Amino acid sequence: MPLSPPVSRRLRHRRAICAEAYEREDGLWDIEACLTDEKPRDVVLASGVRPNGLPIHELWLRITIDRKLNVVDAEASSDWVPYPGICQTATPAYRALIGLNLFNNFRRDANRLLGGTAGCTHLTELCAVMPTAAIQAFAGDVWNTNSGAPGEKAADADPARGASEPVSADEQAGRPATESTDKPPFQLGRCHALRFDGEAVQQFYPRWYGRAPRAEERAEGASDGQAARAARR
Repeated sequence: MPLSPPVSRRLRHRRAICAEAYEREDGLWDIEACLTDEKPRDVVLASGVRPNGLPIHELWLRITIDRKLNVVDAEASSDWVPYPGICQTATPAYRALIGLNLFNNFRRDANRLLGGTAGCTHLTELCAVMPTAAIQAFAGDVWNTNSGAPGEKAADADPARGASEPVSADEQAGRPATESTDKPPFQLGRCHALRFDGEAVQQFYPRWYGRAPRAEERAEGASDGQAARAARR
């Protein structure tokens, strides 16, 4: 359903956030996000007038991850800022994201490391979009969305499946090919539409309808990320 028709109004500010995911030739993935702030008029800033058509903010954050969602590299850039030459000094701080895991308290840890004066408010906001952008990129490509825990490969990304191996009727219909996992697909129970007692699960994931796992069982899905981070300490 679209939004209801608005009352008469005029645009005063536009913020845009764009996130893109790239599979690299070395097997890693880049998740790249950009935030822009613009006003449809000249704006008087403390540092001077920002003419109409030029952004107040244009900020970039790129993280490089492996297929277990571990952050192996991070880089930030502040191309347009309200305090030129000063805002940019915060960008090296985003190297602190290296070693975190997107599936294991990433937003909390990013805010702990880079919140407040430790970083740039808006670059740190971009950290919040990284986990779901990566999950969307991996779903059906790196991960089989019908399997249990993240990290289980999608059929077409699994080198163990031969190029000529047939795809089962279940797989073509979007159903699990076997009963090989006792864990529900990772996306279930994480939003209103995919609640375990909801219509979508009943229709598309009938095996898991009404079978919400206990909290401690769901937490096991993030244990790989915790172990990886602990090993680096």
